[in-house]
Amino acid sequence: MASRFAEPMSRLIDELRKLPGIGTKSAQRLAFHVLRSSAEDAEALAIAIRELKATLRLCSLCNNITDVDPCIFCTSPLRSQIQICVVEEPTNIATIEKTRSFNGLYHVLHGTLSPIGGVGPEQLRIANLLTRLTAVEEVILATSPTTEGEATAAYIGHELHRIAPTLKVTRIATGIPAGSDIEYADEVTMTRSLEGRREF
Repeated sequence: MASRFAEPMSRLIDELRKLPGIGTKSAQRLAFHVLRSSAEDAEALAIAIRELKATLRLCSLCNNITDVDPCIFCTSPLRSQIQICVVEEPTNIATIEKTRSFNGLYHVLHGTLSPIGGVGPEQLRIANLLTRLTAVEEVILATSPTTEGEATAAYIGHELHRIAPTLKVTRIATGIPAGSDIEYADEVTMTRSLEGRREF
């Protein structure tokens, strides 16, 4: 338990355990690594964390994490304005960008519908997607092929058809294994998923 350590070490271990995928053992290893690091390295880590919290925000258009608002995707003159790819998390954008097969805009939901987890449409960033449809010809629903991802895609697809009946709404193909997370898809699988998208 963390209580076996001096108070500053216990506090750091407790904070590190709050990170996703970090258990007690991993938190202890990281804390001891920080302790063994030079004062400069520890300070650089602290500064990086403080700067991240101070300078990063959500893009007011697409909800991507950015240090400029609107973000570089929304303001790029080289990106197509007629397609929006809807993803669950900002990390999904990097996966799609690696494919070099999509050149439109993005919209980040920051999660999926989960009635069990208490996440409804109001908790996701769906409302501002529905206000971005003026010049858009296609919305690609690129949520993960999990139960929650499919439910989220179905809900958004229904809302898009209700608001803009002539809008083309597509769903990425299931080159990504069912039940897996889009974040872990390789470039080839993600490219095939985008190319094989279907009308929703």
